[in-house]
Formats: sequence, structure tokens, C-alpha cells
Amino acid sequence: MPQPSLDPALRGAILAAIDAQAGEGVTLLEGLVRHRSLLGEEHGAIDAMAAAYEGLGLAPRKVPLDVDALAKVPGFSPPLISYAGRDNVVAIHRPVNATGRSLMLQGHVDVVPEGAADLWTTPPFQPSIRDGRMYGRGAGDMKAGLASIVMAVRALHAAGVQPAAELQLAAVIEEECTGNGALAVMHALPMPDACLIPEPGPGFAAIYVAEVGVIWAWVTVTGRPVHVREAHAGVSAIQAAAIVAEAFGRYEDEANRAERRHPAFAGDNHPINVNIGTIEGGEWNSSVATRAKLGIRVGVMPGQSCFAVKAEIEALVAKTAHDERLRGAMLSVEFKGFMADGCVFPADQPIAQLVSAQHEAVAGEPVRHYCAAGLTDARHYVLAGGTQATCYGPDAQNIHGIDESVGLDCIIQTTKVIALTIAEWCGLEHRPSR
Repeated sequence: MPQPSLDPALRGAILAAIDAQAGEGVTLLEGLVRHRSLLGEEHGAIDAMAAAYEGLGLAPRKVPLDVDALAKVPGFSPPLISYAGRDNVVAIHRPVNATGRSLMLQGHVDVVPEGAADLWTTPPFQPSIRDGRMYGRGAGDMKAGLASIVMAVRALHAAGVQPAAELQLAAVIEEECTGNGALAVMHALPMPDACLIPEPGPGFAAIYVAEVGVIWAWVTVTGRPVHVREAHAGVSAIQAAAIVAEAFGRYEDEANRAERRHPAFAGDNHPINVNIGTIEGGEWNSSVATRAKLGIRVGVMPGQSCFAVKAEIEALVAKTAHDERLRGAMLSVEFKGFMADGCVFPADQPIAQLVSAQHEAVAGEPVRHYCAAGLTDARHYVLAGGTQATCYGPDAQNIHGIDESVGLDCIIQTTKVIALTIAEWCGLEHRPSR
């Protein structure tokens, strides 16, 4: 593992600057959490990140998503809604004399729905600090990471230095459903020597070493409606949908068999999750339901093509249609949203080794490795970009759940690790007088 080589006095100045600006980081994160940046509503958070980049003395620019162009490149997922008026934002620092390695620091602004807001202790889009943690939808996943990136660069400036290589900053949309935002950014900018994404750890600070892929499938069940008084003569689409869900449960069991596991997940008995995330259907309490639609998330093991899993899903639906309990119900399946392969982020790649070394120097203990049963945008840089990438971020709890939160102390730790990683990876030069 590489040993830190930064001048101790400069290192101390950078870390002190981060501590001194901790309140500004909290304010930035609070502002980001207040933006209800759900699918299709990301513009406010994107504009806030553009303003943050401007505050660093950079010139942000929007990167649109062109479906016709993106559909031709590896890693594209079928979108759920139009991209009209929905952009990413990027900013690039260019040094006076480039002597180091280039780096992308990227995060996503989009968040998942809050669920039942009445179950939250405080409103999900009104950030609340309790016992050293900030609560709010997106606080952990992953607006804290975005705030850490900005504060890390700001601390370098406060110490009178700047990266001695190109530093790309990006805030993207649709990490939670397609990954197409990051894909558009990757193809719009020069390929960096590495990409670091401060996605949250699983309840503790961690560095990602592997992640599964994901497919979103939508299964529509068409039954035969009748009046409820003669329900036995019809076919309820809702009851038939339960049989479809049962079939996907059996698929999940098969997908997690030991012989199908990637070596990275050898110690995980259940890395592949199949989730019935949404269900809609029926028309009337006293009518046997005509249609029901299931939104299903299916994990993909690294090393297995998402398109091969897509074919397995199609075969599963076709087989289930002949289940005698369906009594003639019709099934169809379509794919929108994630169509993504799994990915491995080797712990011995240089960017991972550097992040790990900086974590140990800051936290005083080795970083923990994390094999994620979910996915991140980092996969694009490895699978399609052919460059190094990993994820390292603050602890977060209840992401995608109720009372999502992130530890404020861990945000400071993450910011310090990012700042020192920039310094060692990109090198530093004196910041010109402005």
C-alpha cells in the first residue's frame, strides 16, 4: 500500500482547513437535501451543484442526455421518462502545469421516493440534525458525498494549492434507475486516469471492491374480469400476479446457489436479490381485476451478462404463463430502467490502494472492504471506459428507507480522505493569485 508522501505541514494545513469549514459543509448538505430531487425533478439540485462549482472558481456546464447517441454505447439502459430539460452538470479544473494523474470526482443528485412520509421522525426533505447525524432523504445516498467533494477542493484552495492535473467534477442524474447520466458525462469528457465516487458505506465507511448488476423488468398480467358474484368463472390479474412473484422468488433461490456466485461474493450467501418494488392493478372492489403490473428488480452476478439474465427473465415469464393456476391469464414482460452488468473494483488497483492508505492515515484503522448487493455509476468507468474506479464514502443508515441519515463526523473524515487522495493522485501546485 502506498505511503503518504505529502509534506506534513501542507497536509496539516489541508486537514485544518476542512475542520474550519465543517459548518459550511453542513450548510451545503442541508441545501441539497431540501431539493426534492426525485426522478424528473432533479433540476434544482443540479443548479445548486452548478453554483457550488462556480464557488470553487470553475466554469460549470450542462451535459444533456441524447438517447439516440447513448443507445449506441455499452452500458446504456432504457429510460423511464424523457430527458427533455434534464441535464447533468460538470466542471473541470485544469492546472497551470500538468504533472499528475487526472481524476473524476462524481456523485448523483437523484433520490428515491420517501415512502410513507408520516413514518419519518421529521419531514424527509427538511434536513434535521440529531445526535451527530443529519436526517433526510438523500442525506446519505449520496448528497453527503457531493458536499464532501466540494469541501475537499475548497480546503485545497484554502491551503494555497490546487491539483496539478485535470480534476473533473460531475453531478449526475438517474443513478437510481438507469445510470445514463454518468454514461453521458463519461462520453462527454476526456477519459480520466481514475474515477472516485463517494457513495455511502453500508453503515460504516468502506471502499467498494465489487457490486452486482441490476435489471428492471415490468411484468403485466391480464386476467379475465367478471362480477365478483361469479369470481370462479374469471381470472383475477392480482391473484395471478402473486403467482408470478412466487416464480421470481424461486429464481432468486437459484441465482444465489454457490456454484453461480462470483468469487468476490463467495462469502455472501445471498448477494442476488429479486425485489417486487411496485404493483398496480385492478379497477373496482366488486370486479375481478383485469390487469396488474409488477415492477421487479433483479440482481445480476458479476461475470454474468445482464442480457443473459434478461433472457432468463423472459423464459421465466413464458414458463409461468403455462402454470395451471393462471387458468388462461396472459403475461407480458418489458424492460425499462436498469440493464446493467455487475462489476469488480480490485482492491489492489492504484486508486483503491491510495484511498485505503489515506483512510488509514485519517481514521487510524484499515478501511473495510464492501461487496455491494446494489450497483453504482462507477461501473461505467471500468466496464465501458477501461479505467480505474472505486467508491468510498461516509457511513449512512436507512438509505432507501425511513429516517435516512449520515454521520456528520464521518462526512468530515470522507472529506479529508478525498482531499488527500486528490493531493497524492493529481499532485499539487501553488494556486495562482486571483
